[in-house]
Amino acid sequence: MKDSKSAINPLLCDPTTGICEIPGIDKNKDEQKVSTDTPNKVQIIYFTDPICSSCWGIEPQLRKLKLEYGDYVDVAYKMGGLLPDWNYNSGGISKPSDVAEHWDEVSIYYDMPIDGDLWLENPLHSSYPPSIAFKAAQLQDIEKAILFLRALREMAFLDKKNITQWEHLATAAKNVGLDVSLLKTDYEGKAKLLFEKDLHLAREYGVRGFPSIFFIDSLGQKEIVYGARPYEIFEKALLKIEPEITKNDYDKNWKSLFTQFNSLTAREFSELSDTPRNESEDFLNKLVEEELLEKFSTKNGAIWTRKN
Repeated sequence: MKDSKSAINPLLCDPTTGICEIPGIDKNKDEQKVSTDTPNKVQIIYFTDPICSSCWGIEPQLRKLKLEYGDYVDVAYKMGGLLPDWNYNSGGISKPSDVAEHWDEVSIYYDMPIDGDLWLENPLHSSYPPSIAFKAAQLQDIEKAILFLRALREMAFLDKKNITQWEHLATAAKNVGLDVSLLKTDYEGKAKLLFEKDLHLAREYGVRGFPSIFFIDSLGQKEIVYGARPYEIFEKALLKIEPEITKNDYDKNWKSLFTQFNSLTAREFSELSDTPRNESEDFLNKLVEEELLEKFSTKNGAIWTRKN
């Protein structure tokens, strides 16, 4: 893997820190005081980006946190603007094809399927269009917007789709039940302003890379988790803010999990079901053989979905 010290390009996510870092941000800048308008709940402010590979790497942890502590937390997704354009040359990256090998490497590190050939076959010019589309989705339905973001990530990381193109944004929106016509109207209008507000908020909070997750209670006390970390780190941050809360004992049966989540990777299934990782893939493949699940394979792993 390329020298992490030179990886100041936002698309070169450092697996040792788990952060996709924004170049030019002062790492020593103090985070601004943050507050929450959500009474009796811990607000989780999650700064992310549709093509952030480290953010894809924490999907198992974030899904588990919602299952175990969803009654006590409210997650607010904010877009951070990982890739404005290609008008720079930093960290050994000057063109999209330079990212391909890196994505293949971090796929193995995070144990999440990522096909770097996207950057060879159908590269993105920016992460701003899908970010704006996500803000447009939020205007319609908060929960469907999260499903929309997941669909976009699967399109980019597994299907090698250029999610700056409207046809793919529209397909993802339709698949999660959003009004595509309204999404386009908002995408071309008010969502752009909302995206700018997210970028401004990220600067106010001193966000220097993604994922950046702020845990904030009703009094404004906060804990911050930077980068891709084990589940226990996220849980510890939450319990430090609200030590009296108890986790929900959710159903870990595969049927229940695939009812709550349309798609799961082997690592996600392992995390959520408490199945050893070296057994999870075999178990999911057995369900495919029994025609209960469908499997989509890439050169760097697979994802399983409910069979219709």
